[in-house]
Amino acid sequence: MWTSASGAKPWTSNSHAPPAYRATAPSDLATTPPGADAVYGTGGTATAWLTARTSDDIPVDTSRVPAREAAEDELSKPMYHENDPNLLQRAMDRFWEWIGDLFNSVAGSGVTSPVGLAVIALIVAALGTALWWRLGTPRRTTRPKDALFDSGPRGAAEHRANAEEHAAAERWNQAVQERMRAIVRSLEERTVLDPRPGRTADEAAADASRSLPEHATALRAAARAFDDVTYGGRTADQQTYLRLRELDLGLENSKPQLSGATPGAVE
Repeated sequence: MWTSASGAKPWTSNSHAPPAYRATAPSDLATTPPGADAVYGTGGTATAWLTARTSDDIPVDTSRVPAREAAEDELSKPMYHENDPNLLQRAMDRFWEWIGDLFNSVAGSGVTSPVGLAVIALIVAALGTALWWRLGTPRRTTRPKDALFDSGPRGAAEHRANAEEHAAAERWNQAVQERMRAIVRSLEERTVLDPRPGRTADEAAADASRSLPEHATALRAAARAFDDVTYGGRTADQQTYLRLRELDLGLENSKPQLSGATPGAVE
């Protein structure tokens, strides 16, 4: 048992603290604030007031997970990925990164080592295979995409028959194409034009105009009609076909000028 100097009650082990060392609240907490009696009752302790102050002054720490999820949802919208590389571009980027890593590893291990030489050989073989798969085998001969004749040689009579067949079925685009081919093939058969693979309709019209100047305008118009339906995406009609048919018949009865041809070469 211990007795304080002031003669107060003796202190025992059941007491919270010796009177001389009992903690006191700070001066700003010693006085009960207005309204505290209603919350804590009359004579509320400083500890209760401190608890109230602490709960009011310290901000609440909200979770960051909802904010992160909201940001991820916003960034996942398509409007933020319009300029992203497509799957093929990403695959090519990864492939070239892999190639670069292989070369770096070979350079680190030494090019003269068997492993380095084997890696380089595999890379060259892989690139060659990829190029062959992408480009295919080289072709010996190429045909211009705008060549007049897209198949093997056929006579003018056959082209005329095909043109009439398409016209009877009102397939005017095909009828115009076949009639223009009939015109050019007929001029080649008459040796007005020299047979030349890959010749275009415009070239044929220009060459024929030198020997048949009276038909130059009609020949250029026929070549333009052929180009329009073949490459321009336009649709021919019956009148277009009839103009080419009339030109074909007119050329059959015309005599070319012999300034650029050998005498006796024309039927």
